[in-house]
Parts: sequence; C-alpha cells; structure tokens
Amino acid sequence: MAFQIINSIISWFLKKRKHQIELFLKYPIDVQNELLLDLVNTSKNTEIGKKNGFASIKNYRDFAEKVPIQKYETFEPLIERCRMGEQNIFWSSDIKWFAKSSGTTNAKSKFIPVSDDALEYCHMKAGKDMLCWYINNNPKTQLFTGKGLRLGGSSDVYRDNNSYFGDLSAIIIENMPFWADFSSAPSQEVALMGEWETKMDAIIDETIHENITSLAGVPSWMLVLLNRILERTGKDNILEVWPNLEVYFHGGVNFNPYREQYKKIIPKETFKYYEIYNASEGFFAIQDRNHSKELLLMLDYGIFYEFIPMENYDEENSIAIPLSEVKKDVNYAIVITTNGGLWRYLIGDTVKFTSINPYRIKITGRTKHHINVFGEELIIENAEEALKLACEKTEATIKDYTVGPIFMDGKEKGGHEWIIEFEKSPKNVSFFTEMLDNALKAINSDYEAKRYQNMTLAAPKVHVANEGLFYSWLKKKGKLGGQHKVPRLSNSREFIEELLAL
Repeated sequence: MAFQIINSIISWFLKKRKHQIELFLKYPIDVQNELLLDLVNTSKNTEIGKKNGFASIKNYRDFAEKVPIQKYETFEPLIERCRMGEQNIFWSSDIKWFAKSSGTTNAKSKFIPVSDDALEYCHMKAGKDMLCWYINNNPKTQLFTGKGLRLGGSSDVYRDNNSYFGDLSAIIIENMPFWADFSSAPSQEVALMGEWETKMDAIIDETIHENITSLAGVPSWMLVLLNRILERTGKDNILEVWPNLEVYFHGGVNFNPYREQYKKIIPKETFKYYEIYNASEGFFAIQDRNHSKELLLMLDYGIFYEFIPMENYDEENSIAIPLSEVKKDVNYAIVITTNGGLWRYLIGDTVKFTSINPYRIKITGRTKHHINVFGEELIIENAEEALKLACEKTEATIKDYTVGPIFMDGKEKGGHEWIIEFEKSPKNVSFFTEMLDNALKAINSDYEAKRYQNMTLAAPKVHVANEGLFYSWLKKKGKLGGQHKVPRLSNSREFIEELLAL
C-alpha cells in the first residue's frame, strides 16, 4: 500500500513538469534566444566573456560574429587551467567536476567541465523529464512500486588539485539526493565501484531479490549484466527474475543491433524501450512517445543549439545556423553553448530533424568515421595510430584496410573485424593482432574499458587480404579514381561482408 501511495505522489509531481515543457514546445525559438542571452550575460565577466565582448552581445547575430566555433583541442588549455584550480575562465561559478571520456585526437581522454548549473538544470532535470514523458504516456504505470536498476560507468570519481573527475554517470550518482537511493538499485556504494567484475557481482547480489521495474544504461553493458543474471539464477528470461519490469531507458550507442537480443531475454509484448540522447557535454533529447524512433530536442536545459549542414562542414571554419533555420532530412553537425561553460563547441555528433514542429531528431552518426556499436568510440585517428604502432612492432607496412563490427550473438561477445591488405606482411599475424589490440587500449580509454577481461569486446579478428582486394572491390562498384576511398571504419557490416565475399 505504501508503494502505491509513493507511486501516485511521484507521478503527480512529475506530470506537473509537462506544463513547463509545453512552453518550449509552443515558443521554441523565443525560449532558445532568451536562454542564449542569459548564458552570455551570466558569463560576461569571465575571461572568455571579456575576450569575446559578451557585454555588447544583444542577439544571435552578435554572438555568431564575436564567438568562434571550437573543438575540444582548442578549448583544452582553458579546461586544464580550470582543473588546476583557476576559476571564472569560461563560467561564472566555480567548476570542480569534470566528466572524463575519450575521443580526442591528441589525448587518451578528454575532461568536460560540469558546473553545478549543468548538473542541476541539465542532467538532473533531464532524468526527471525522462520519467515525466514515460508516466504521461503510460498513466497506468506501476514504475514506482519497485526500483529502477541504474547501470553506470565502471570508473570511480577521482580527486586531483581540488577538482574531481570520472565517468559522467559516476558524477551524477555522486551528486544525487539521498532519497534517490530508495527508488534506485544498486546502492550508491555499489554503483560507484570501479572494478567491473567485482561491481557486476555486487549488482547481481543487490538486485536479484528486488522488485525491479525499470532499467537504465548503455545497451552493450546492460546486455552483459542481464545475461550474467540469467547464468547466476538459472532462469530462462529476465521476467522470471523481475516479473514487474516494464521499461528500459537506453542511450549511448545505436540500439538496433541489440534489439532482437533484448526481445529474446525480455519476452513481453507490452515492454517499452525509451531512448535518450546524452553525453558528457550535456543532455540533449528524449524519446517523448511510446514506440517512437524520434527524439524530442529539449530546449530548456541551459543549452543553446546551432547546426552546421554536413555538406558545408569544415570543422572550426564552418558556418553554423540557429535552430530557427534548420530543415527536415538534412544532416547537421551539432554546435552547443552550455551552462557548463562550453561556447560554440563542436561535440562531433550529427543529427537529422524528422520534425520542426516540434523539433524532433534522430542521431545519424559522427562528423568523423568511427565505430561505436559497443560504446567504444573508435575514431579513424585511433585506428591509424594503432596500426602505425603495430606495424612498428612487427616490421609490417599496410596498403589498405577497413574495420567493421562483429555483433553480439546470444552470449557471444562482440568485437571488431579487420581486413588488412599488407604491402609487407608481418611474420606472425597473431602477434600483429595482439599489438594492434594493445595499441588501441592505450590510445582509447573507452575501447580499453570495453575490452576489460573480454566483458563486452572480444579481441579483434584480422583477415589478411589478397593482393588487389580493395582495388577489385572499388572497381566492381565503379568507384576507381577521383575522390572514392575505401571506407575505414563503419558501424555496419556492409563493407566487411562484401569484401569477404570476393
């Protein structure tokens, strides 16, 4: 009875937020423009505000003329100064939290500033809105009669020079109110454990006898956990463990490769899947309807959006447009200005608008070639550097290559499949593969995490291509010469399968 009362109270509270959401649905451009001027005014006395003349900015046109578009590498020196203790550089209030993630060309990890404003008015607010949309779309939900299983990253929060860094999920859990533990599992202590194997066992110990009604986490990691639970309990599916499970909130990687596996282990026709779009830099969009493949762009989280048509994309030299000028079905790179102190920042993601009334999007990929099927964020710079190191170790030289994913199949691990045409082959392909794998781990911390004890990613599989394979493949497709190139990294197996078939 007590859980029913709690469920009713929380549902009523979250439904009230719907009226605030309706404001930016009705007046999206006004909300965004007002937000931009508020961000500028708040930071006019910071170092970056004085340098770029924030005090004289009156509208978007002024802002776009005075403030340059920038990548992480450009912004990194300011972030490093902030991590060393300097403040009032790019945001008016002190910043002590930094979300650690990989993806940069020049460093294994990048550190994204997370202000108190970003925590409260972006990330925490979005978590509430995620529940708000679900509850409004499913008024008979019994979500709060049980607990939500949260599966965050495997990193602890670390202290350095009076600042703290770790996975964004760990930072959020560290800053959640004490009462959140009553509706979440595992406990905060377990959720923040750093050693993945120990953490998995602890999560299972704490949750298999709980009434779990929802799941939240990255699909690849969550699938590993759920399969481990089935192994531990001897059950045929997850509903035999948690019969009241009703929704999975997922994000971070493309869900399509995992969909059928989830349907198999959660065989419930009424089970819901809700996608979210968040990153270390901010929380951007939420699926706002049952069974939808579109995400509503959330416009009141302290994030001002701009977009660069990919046909005109030239990194920091690009010309961006505001939300008012976007069109449907055009591929855009996202530029954000945030209450975490990021100014006209390229996050590297691309989206298309499926609707402009309201503004709904779908994620289309990255501005660079990459593989992110399992959350490993492998970009072409990582691959090139790792191949270079592996070749140095084995005295090999490479002519051409391509990489694609090996999707998880039941309890089989995922992985990466490489087809490499060598100019000079290594004497031992197995040793070359080992060196390639080790180099990728050293370069990319997300890849390293997914490879940890083969939990999500198995060791890479390398095929030595016959001489002329890639040339023959391009010739068959009528793509010899000109600007046609062998695709290096892909999130699908299309190119790998075609090449293996030759």
